[in-house]
Amino acid sequence: MSDRYFVDTNILMYAHDASAGAKHERAKALVEGLWRDRTGVVSTQVLQELSVNLRRKTGRPLDVKATREIIADYLTWQVVVNGAESILEALDVEDQYQISFWDALVVQAAQASGAEVLYSEDLSDGQTYGSVRVINPMRAGA
Repeated sequence: MSDRYFVDTNILMYAHDASAGAKHERAKALVEGLWRDRTGVVSTQVLQELSVNLRRKTGRPLDVKATREIIADYLTWQVVVNGAESILEALDVEDQYQISFWDALVVQAAQASGAEVLYSEDLSDGQTYGSVRVINPMRAGA
């Protein structure tokens, strides 16, 4: 089994949004474990979305400086760069699994990283996309 775990934007958002209650606590614990074990993976898309959402969609929006510090910290994780080929591969994933293009780009990045687990609340818990299985750490009993 891979020792890499890809994390979708929504999980990182919960980890940084204290107003998210129990979801914040779960996501924060998950992300802290990935930091400790050095097994977290993100993509440029996830970091871009996180950059925007931390400043607009949290209970207490962050300023650019605080957002920059958080993003800089995640640059120590494995970061999958979404390039031109990523787009073409994501189109294939979108077509094969009938999911949105943006979700397909996340799945494609998780596959490219070698991660076997994709932590996400947006994709179906337990769904497998090729070698990647989605786990929703926000569901009860997760």
